[in-house]
Amino acid sequence: MAYGHASSDIGQGASDGRDPIVDQIIRSGHQRQLTFRAQFAITWLILIVGIVYLLAGGRRGLDGDFIVEWFPFILGGAATTVAISGIAIVGAVVLAIFGAMGRLSVNPWINGTASLYVSLVRGTPLLVQIFFAYYALAEVGLVLPGIVAGTAALAFNYGAYMTEVFRAGIQAVPRGQREAARALGMRERVVFWRIVIPQAFRIVTPAIGNEFIAMLKDSSLVFVIGVGELLWRAQAAGRPNVRIFEALLVAALVYWILTIIFTLFQERLERRMARADR
Repeated sequence: MAYGHASSDIGQGASDGRDPIVDQIIRSGHQRQLTFRAQFAITWLILIVGIVYLLAGGRRGLDGDFIVEWFPFILGGAATTVAISGIAIVGAVVLAIFGAMGRLSVNPWINGTASLYVSLVRGTPLLVQIFFAYYALAEVGLVLPGIVAGTAALAFNYGAYMTEVFRAGIQAVPRGQREAARALGMRERVVFWRIVIPQAFRIVTPAIGNEFIAMLKDSSLVFVIGVGELLWRAQAAGRPNVRIFEALLVAALVYWILTIIFTLFQERLERRMARADR
């Protein structure tokens, strides 16, 4: 009987084209992975419950009724936060492309302008840039709504940082591909936009994802100019009710969830890109 079972297993392994030992190793690896994930999730759950317990046991405790009542109002600001960040990251990418072109230009005027842009933005705080876009520009006659000023300041700021990312991505494209395109008679502008930029985008896509996740959190700064995003709504709900702690806790939770969601999306995108490169 044992021999019959062994023959059956061997026959099944042969029909699958894979050795039974290999199947056992794969199943063992899957089991270890599931065990790790379960222990990982339990660790998170224990820590989160412990933190909530400590917070609830504070001097005032947590007002659950306030959280239930005002959670939808605060959560409503998440749509504005994501919209501001989404529009700003698109603007930042456009600025970064032209900034990288300027930083790589052999023209001293263009290179100097791009370098000044990067140096100026990286040398001043984002909050100052937001105030400048909203208050200082109004002094010279350019009055912008708060949401427009805040979005523009975020795009202007992140565009400078991403300029260096795009510059590195462009330089990472093999020079031989450019030379081959020129040998085929393609113009320099066509080579740049049809050969270099698409490949540079693939290289810098993970960095763009990281910058977007960081921008989600930095977008909270626009609340200082009255933009009704997530943090502004938390302040509006917490201050009149003298429950700023609970309001900020809800806002922090929403920011955290948004960050987790977009991080998972970014990781899946990177895995797909990695499979395409194989």
